[in-house]
Amino acid sequence: MAASDELAFLDATAQAALVRQGEITAAELVEAALERIARDNPALNAVITPMDDLARTEAAKVDPAAPFAGVPFLLKDLVADYGGVPTASGSAFLKGRYVAKQDSELVARFRRAGLVVCGKTNTPEFGLLPTTEPAAFGASRNPWDLKRTTGGSSGGSAAAVAAGLVPAAHANDGGGSIRIPAACCGLFGLKPTRARNPMGPELGDAGGGLAVEHVVTRSVRDSAALLDATSGPDIGDPYWAPPPERPFAQECGRDPGQLRIALSFASLSGATVADDCREAVLATARLCEELGHVVEEATPALAPQPTIKAFGRAWTAFASWAIKGWAATIGREPTEADFEPLTWQMFQSGERVSAGNYLLAMQELQKAGRTFARFLTGYDVWLTPVVARPPVPLGYFDPAGVSREEFLTRIGEYSGFTNIANASGNPAMSVPLHWTADGLPVGVQFTGRFGDEATLFRLAAQLEQARPWGQRRPPVAAAAA
Repeated sequence: MAASDELAFLDATAQAALVRQGEITAAELVEAALERIARDNPALNAVITPMDDLARTEAAKVDPAAPFAGVPFLLKDLVADYGGVPTASGSAFLKGRYVAKQDSELVARFRRAGLVVCGKTNTPEFGLLPTTEPAAFGASRNPWDLKRTTGGSSGGSAAAVAAGLVPAAHANDGGGSIRIPAACCGLFGLKPTRARNPMGPELGDAGGGLAVEHVVTRSVRDSAALLDATSGPDIGDPYWAPPPERPFAQECGRDPGQLRIALSFASLSGATVADDCREAVLATARLCEELGHVVEEATPALAPQPTIKAFGRAWTAFASWAIKGWAATIGREPTEADFEPLTWQMFQSGERVSAGNYLLAMQELQKAGRTFARFLTGYDVWLTPVVARPPVPLGYFDPAGVSREEFLTRIGEYSGFTNIANASGNPAMSVPLHWTADGLPVGVQFTGRFGDEATLFRLAAQLEQARPWGQRRPPVAAAAA
């Protein structure tokens, strides 16, 4: 085992403690991560923009008092800008044509927390799919099985953290894009409450508030402490999340009390849940009952077809917005040849959505959010699968060669349980509590009340203590090399 591998599966909190205690320097910590990336990334294709020289420069001047001083970190190549570094958003349209002029506010907060960015990670084109297989950069591969998806759209980040390249990485979520990769790669992934983290200075929100920013991690405490470091409104934000009662990190280890948990296998898409995903939820329910919580089957009275139709309309409008926005930024007219076929189809569909119909779609999604909020007045959290199938083979989401109906069914399997939290703005998390007989991770999802990440962190930390997952090693991992 290389010396750098001894650090690989320490979480970010533990790595920062080593720096504070003088047991290792920030430069040594970062160099070890760069060694792992250089060695293991070719098998994963998780990191698509190396930033080695910048990382070494930053490590040399990191503030030792920062909460994550010297901890190596990766940025998803979508939304999060790092001044002087290219952004491509998974698209050939932008590849080699745009260099960020400044840090986004979230990135500035990551850096002030002491995190050292070592590169940018792979994402599907404009983050539109629940898998990470962009034509412009190639597929990211799951470290648990290189022939399977990492999930999307934060799949590059998830693969890198799961394989021990870094302890945490930036991710964002507009329909499940934090939780789906976390489930596929055996990580903890929390989607925060709408507007918990900033998206400025370029954006006030994205997708009418569907999208949020955070991270994927191995430990619950890292996710909580990183949210402490980044959350809170930026100047001029159009709205913001309710302030927490105390720092999120203080919720980890705090008694959650007896929670009332609703359990359901009914997704908006009507997807049939595979046995492994069903068993993951049932086993989690049993564990929750052993921990003293009350679990009962209950499903919110949502209107699946209108909600899914509205989400689809908003999503194609999002594709149109992304392409037209970037076209204006780089001064280049978009053409069909610049994009993957599905992206271009979504763009054209989005162009046909009138302003009135877009607002009607958002109204329908807000209606679903209110229905969901009423449901959660009777429960503390809602327990469901994250996805309806374990990690599928690469190519599963290629629309070529399958009918439109089959393609939409496949998308529904991977988004039918996640997108209600984007529509409502509620926090939700994927918790890695189950593995298949073939060694593939299967996450379970808990969705909480609006603004109540605290309950999710308390419950997640309790589950982590009861069924630890942090030392599991995928076949392609630093410590398995």
